[in-house]
Amino acid sequence: MRAVPQRWWLGLRDVIFPPTCVHCRGLVENDNAERTAGGFRHLCRTCAAQVALVAPPHCSSCGHPFFGTLEGERQCVKCDGLAPVFRIGRTTSLFKGPVRSLVIELKYHRGLHVLEDIAEIFRRSPHVLEAVRGARLVPVPLHARKERERGYNQARLIAEQLAKVAGAGTVVAPLLRRVVDTETQTAFDREERHRNLKNAFALIRGATLTPGQHHVLVDDVFTTGSTLNSCAGVLRDAGVANLDVVTLAHG
Repeated sequence: MRAVPQRWWLGLRDVIFPPTCVHCRGLVENDNAERTAGGFRHLCRTCAAQVALVAPPHCSSCGHPFFGTLEGERQCVKCDGLAPVFRIGRTTSLFKGPVRSLVIELKYHRGLHVLEDIAEIFRRSPHVLEAVRGARLVPVPLHARKERERGYNQARLIAEQLAKVAGAGTVVAPLLRRVVDTETQTAFDREERHRNLKNAFALIRGATLTPGQHHVLVDDVFTTGSTLNSCAGVLRDAGVANLDVVTLAHG
């Protein structure tokens, strides 16, 4: 009974305050019936159609899709040399176009409103939802200084949206802390990132772990995998055996 008033309110809100597409900055059409029933609220139809969703077959380590015909074993060049200490990795989409705009809006412009659209991307990624249902989602942490400056950890907000969409007992478990305030990783290659992240993460004080329980590390973007692998190493050393990773996007 509550769904109808909610849809009515969302429709009224969009009439009074027409949403702007975070990618092209044009108005999002008010007659978009899909948005009323869910759908994207901050991407116009044209930009929403450009969301590059990932579907199998994909790399088992980083989640990047394999294009064309897949025959036999195939190594993913995106994570070549990573040597993951986690089991499998999955991602929802490619970090380009409108997905890149959503992430940038969230990370650098305090755009909490785009979490609605991030939830919609998860709803359209069944292979990711299957991989996390019933798991403990562990957000990749920010250093305390950076989290104070930003006001939140975007990985935790993304994990909360994923847990909500996946349901079935999926919960967010912030088990890690960042103990070294490292430089930004953007300009580094994998080897430099690995050196930069050495001993950068640790368990939070008083963390309780059930070794056999399914844990999934969650981050915004998979670039080289160094950050996720460093976090995974801490959980492995603590005895977590059933460990996977999920990212919103792959860049």
